[in-house]
This record gives sequence, structure tokens and C-alpha cells, in this order.
Amino acid sequence: MIYELIETGRASALFAGWQDSVVWSALQGVMGKIYVDSLEKPESGVVMLGDFCFLSGKPESEIISGALTNSASEEVILVPQNDDWAQMIVECYGEKAEKALRYAIKKEPGIFDLKQLQKVAQSLPGEYEMRLIDQELFEICRDTQWSKDLTANYESYSQYKEYGLGVCILTGGEVVAGISSYSGYGRSDENLGCHGGIEIEVVTREDYRRKGLAYIGAARLLLECDKRGLYPNWDAANKMSVGLAEKLGYHFSHEYVVYKVKK
Repeated sequence: MIYELIETGRASALFAGWQDSVVWSALQGVMGKIYVDSLEKPESGVVMLGDFCFLSGKPESEIISGALTNSASEEVILVPQNDDWAQMIVECYGEKAEKALRYAIKKEPGIFDLKQLQKVAQSLPGEYEMRLIDQELFEICRDTQWSKDLTANYESYSQYKEYGLGVCILTGGEVVAGISSYSGYGRSDENLGCHGGIEIEVVTREDYRRKGLAYIGAARLLLECDKRGLYPNWDAANKMSVGLAEKLGYHFSHEYVVYKVKK
């Protein structure tokens, strides 16, 4: 049996040391869910949001299987805390668990060259327009298959307005690229070692890729985060994403292993 933890702060010790903003969002009770092996004294748990499941504490197969059962995603990305969790995933799912690498980006508040970002944000070609995501764009993004991850993890626009932030690039009235918050968390927390911030999601429609739109839109979003005192967390799924992050002023930290499991 696994149990949903409503008093999410009680899992702080279980997830101590995690430097992932999705985990911070769940621990603060902003978004995401936490499941544990015991409500009284949890020793094993999982943070779940969108496609991601972060496994922490004592490795337990019931936590892994429960995460897949409770996830609405067709493919779940399991993030093990350590090698013991990784071994448990392989024992549970064998070849169904596809091993993959992701790339952590350093969290360095104050690192960005704001003047350079301003130049980039102003370089959008004339046939495009860039808008902050309002309620209309929020709904368009979540109702469109290629762009749904830009806003899908938020229960409503009101929640997005409070904890999210993003921009869309349009041409001819159509959204062709978006840079938005996959998740958000609301306050500084000394115990977690974080300030308020968002986790950045970058998506460009396939026929508009390799035109520099993601770079320009991301520069604008970083500037908007700076205005609001938010930290723009970046975690890369591939080396192309690492390259874009570095172009914006981020620095690469390290590779880490995840397992993708189709339900």
C-alpha cells in the first residue's frame, strides 16, 4: 500500500538534498503529489508531477508500481535517488525500463547578462509577435497536442497566474513556439535551499524549429523572471537543450540517469 501525503511538508526529511524544482513545488504543496509508504513515519516516497516521478528514501517496489498506477501519463520518467533505486526499477520492469540520460544545469542566481538577454529578446523578426501567456494563450497551449506541456500541469489559469510564467511566439495569429513553466514554487525556503521560481519548458512547433525562436523566447522569459524575483530553473533532456541553456548564460552541472517506462 502507498498513501498520498496531504501534509506535504512532512516529507521534507525524506527528500532532503534534492536540488530539483519539481520536488520543491511538491514539498511546498504548490503542485504535484507525494506518495509514501507510511503516513506516520514515511521511509520511502515518490514526488509526482506531469511525466516525472522522483523516488527517494528506502527503495520499495510498491512505491514504484504505485507511481505508475497513479500517473496519468502514458510514459513515466522515473528519477532514482541512487543506484539502489535504479536497481529496483530494473528488477521491477526489466527491459520495459528504458535507461536514459538527462543533464542537470547549475542553479546560479544572478549569473545572467541582462543586457545581452535584452538584445536577444529584441531580435525577433518582424513576421512574429511575442506575448506573455494570458488566459487565452494558456487554454490554447493546453488544448494543442504539441504545446500542452507548457501549461498542462496547472489545474487552472488562476494557479498558473500565481505560480507560473511564460511567453508564446506567434505568426499569423498562430502559436508556433512557447517557453513556459512546467512547474512553479512560491516562496523562498531555507530548509530546501531555494527561492521562488519556475521550471522552464521549451517547445517549438516542428515546422518552425531551427529558426532561433526558442533562444529569443527564453531570453524574454529570463528577463521576466528577473523582474519578478523568480529563479528560472533549467533541466535538459538532451545536449541540444544543454547548448541552448549555455547560450543563455547557464552552466552545465552533470549527467544523471532516469528510466522511462510505458504503461
